[in-house]
Amino acid sequence: MDKIKFMSEELKEEVEFFVLEQTKINGISYILVTDSEKGDAQCLILRDMSSADEKDSIYEIVDDDDELGVISKVFEELLEDVDIER
Repeated sequence: MDKIKFMSEELKEEVEFFVLEQTKINGISYILVTDSEKGDAQCLILRDMSSADEKDSIYEIVDDDDELGVISKVFEELLEDVDIER
């Protein structure tokens, strides 16, 4: 499982997550990340907000209920043994 580091603008510190899966829908890249490799863990769905010419990706948490519902279902299908609670 890949580990990814983010710079949290709110906390002003580096935060690490494990990437469970990634997908692209309607030209937008999404990643499903978790804070732990084992057991039941918190997970987030992040949307890539960066443009194609940017060196680093800029992610934001998906918090729109409709978008979250659609993307969650896609990740549940990609990861057959995962149930995402919203």
